[in-house]
Amino acid sequence: MKALAAETLMTNASALNIALIGYGTVGSGVARILATQGESLAVRAGRPINLRRVVVRDASKAREYMPAGTEVSTDINSVLNDADIQLVVQLVGGIDPAHDYMQKFLLAGKDIVTANKALLYQHGESLFQLAAKHDRTIGFEAAVAGGIPIISAVTQALTANQILSIEAILNGTSNFILTQMLDHDQTYDDVLKEAQALGYAEADPAMDVDGTDAAQKLSILTQLAFSTRVPLESIVRQGIDSLELLDLQVAAELGYKIKLLATSRLHDGRLEISVQPTLIRSDRTIAQIDGADNIVAVEGDAVGLTTFSGAGAGQLPTASAVMADIIDYAVGRTKLTFQSILRSMKQPAVPIQPQEELSRRYYLRFTVEDRAHVVADIADILGRHEISISSMRQDEPSCEATAATGTARLVIMTHQTTEGRLRAADSELTKLACIQGKSIRLPVAD
Repeated sequence: MKALAAETLMTNASALNIALIGYGTVGSGVARILATQGESLAVRAGRPINLRRVVVRDASKAREYMPAGTEVSTDINSVLNDADIQLVVQLVGGIDPAHDYMQKFLLAGKDIVTANKALLYQHGESLFQLAAKHDRTIGFEAAVAGGIPIISAVTQALTANQILSIEAILNGTSNFILTQMLDHDQTYDDVLKEAQALGYAEADPAMDVDGTDAAQKLSILTQLAFSTRVPLESIVRQGIDSLELLDLQVAAELGYKIKLLATSRLHDGRLEISVQPTLIRSDRTIAQIDGADNIVAVEGDAVGLTTFSGAGAGQLPTASAVMADIIDYAVGRTKLTFQSILRSMKQPAVPIQPQEELSRRYYLRFTVEDRAHVVADIADILGRHEISISSMRQDEPSCEATAATGTARLVIMTHQTTEGRLRAADSELTKLACIQGKSIRLPVAD
């Protein structure tokens, strides 16, 4: 009887016609899921999902999982002028021409699903307003944390809560690099090459390793959770590209793992927000997320701490999130959810705490001349800026090169202090002749 009811539903329901803009890794993953799971997806969606058109750069190129009868073109006008296409799955990355495409689709009366987090970070607010003006919707589950359903969690499942904090690993490339460095005693440069060979890192990995990618994703989550848009310049942001294997090893000896941690939390009515390599206690769940996986821990005032983890990128995990948005649209959930998001964006913004007032413990690492009075000079500067030292260790030169230069590495763990005090101390520490090269300063999350 159930099978008969489902068959009757499919027979009576009109198909959802969709268009794919971009047929790269994620686009081909969407087509693959449609090709292999079409019948079950139709049951969940309440109607068949028909991939009617695909727009690509090269229409002559052979592509896997392209459904028979799907029209392939290089011209988005083929989609704009097709009145039978209700939903456009926009998977072109970057800002241009993706921004122009999104505006044109909304103006043409098309609803949109996208995975473009950079575009949503930069133009999300204006695109949402344009969609609302024309009674359209934008689904974007795949834009943050790949296959982890964190957008629906924040905008639907946790809406009874005042979100208190978000703590997350949002960049799989950085997490993979840090994991491999520590587990296999490899340098940053060697692991980066490995990550690029495996497809975890782009040829130009700058946005991943300098914290920009994670900061954009955190900004999107922060706007959803706290009704507050946070520009990158307001986020304390630091990448992993200056870390050495020694930093990870020393942290491990102290009982910590270093992760590129994205944090957004309410504190005394203001919003603390940062993306930095952070020492996290090794026994905490978030410290145990390794490889290219992501994790998002969300604390609500009613539910307490909830944790979501899994594949933060990749063809099928990201395509899974795109398909979830497509099915939500097919059954009518997207319109309700999008209206809720628009309402939440009209709530008063939370003031952002000045960066200088962020208060944490810190890990400091210096390469110093191996001679007397160096520690006293550094401790004097820290003390004058009211930065109290919790512990200190100095390692002997570990190779002929450092021994020849007469340098050693000094690691200091501080008590609780502020970002402002550390920055002020930095300006003096950089003038010390005994400090060689670039120093490292990382927050500690106990």
